[in-house]
Amino acid sequence: MDRLKAPARLMIVSDLDHTMVDHHDTENLSLLRFNSLWEANYRHDSLLVFSTGRSPTLYKELRKEKPMLTPDITIMSVGTEITYGNSMVPDDGWVEVLNKKWDRNVVKEEASKFSELKLQAETEQRPHKVSFYVEKDKAQAVTKALSEVYEKRGLDVKIIYSGGMDLDILPQGAGKGQALAYLLKKFKTEGSSPVNTLVCGDSGNDAELFSIPEVYGVMVSNAQEELLQWHAENAKGNTRIIHATERCAAGIIQAIGHFKLGPNLPPRDIADFSDYKLENPNPGHEVVKFFLFYEKWRRAEVENSAVYLASLKADCCPSGTFVHPSGVEQSLPECINGLRSSYGDKQGKQFRVWVDGVLATQVGSDTWLVKFDKWELSGEERHATKTTAVISSKGSDVSYGFTWIRVHQTWYKGYEGKDDTTWHF
Repeated sequence: MDRLKAPARLMIVSDLDHTMVDHHDTENLSLLRFNSLWEANYRHDSLLVFSTGRSPTLYKELRKEKPMLTPDITIMSVGTEITYGNSMVPDDGWVEVLNKKWDRNVVKEEASKFSELKLQAETEQRPHKVSFYVEKDKAQAVTKALSEVYEKRGLDVKIIYSGGMDLDILPQGAGKGQALAYLLKKFKTEGSSPVNTLVCGDSGNDAELFSIPEVYGVMVSNAQEELLQWHAENAKGNTRIIHATERCAAGIIQAIGHFKLGPNLPPRDIADFSDYKLENPNPGHEVVKFFLFYEKWRRAEVENSAVYLASLKADCCPSGTFVHPSGVEQSLPECINGLRSSYGDKQGKQFRVWVDGVLATQVGSDTWLVKFDKWELSGEERHATKTTAVISSKGSDVSYGFTWIRVHQTWYKGYEGKDDTTWHF
């Protein structure tokens, strides 16, 4: 987290399945809208935290299936594992907290005596989480009986029932809420508490997130009955928690606007950037804007106009260069000219472009080095490059816009393009 020189302006802590990720949205549009908003306006000074019931194995599977951003912090296995960054470095302090009054073997031994419980897949069994399936009408009685058994054995455990079928047994000190409380305490000790924190969820195992004092909360419109019931019983008068009218990631965007936590207009929603004036221009927004235009151009969602390409060329240094992932170096203006032939080549097809982890470092009075991952989804195929760009401000400050000086791309391992000729940027 040392990339932030000051406390995070906003920390979003979001569940994944049916909250950040809408499994009924085959185009993933609400997720892509959130991605554009985050990378353009928040990545440089805020923190993104994914808090999921998924194990590391299932979390990584979801990342391959959906166009998800890379979070700064990942809380997995219902709050029993905390990791940092893309390399997912574990938090050893959290492991120590969870080891108190926890004996996994005893937990499994006693649970095995209940025929109503069916053990989940091996990937879902974690050092501080034992997971089962149980039918909805039996869940309450089983939970009560299990609690009594563990108390007699001297264990301090927590039993969480969610999603209408999942029963997780964790150390009492674990859970999504406790993991967040631990993180907030850690930030406070370091003198870097986030200015605002927004928690987002849809099911019973998210309820704890909303119990943390002083956070804002959004239950997405598709929230399950178990979470709505918890809210009615425990937090009905809390004005810092809303039930969104929008599904999943769109509900998160709605909450950012409702609580006035910062910009809430996703660049993906802007039809024409020439008419749009950004309040606080930054290199991240410039990168997002460029690749959104690129996607819309190839999908024929903007007019096939020489004016657009002329505008793009005006944003490129005449002597600017682009290093193709194959290693071939080309002139940036020529690359823009090359887009003419690809207008509408993805029209009516599943083709999406997004950027992830956009981080800009100022390397001169008016120049930035910007690093990010650029992704293309075309049908079933995914391609990605690690991208480095050098851009500068056009005038005395960034309100005049930016000029692209150099772009350098290398293939992301495992996501190489099969045919270099179809890769433009």
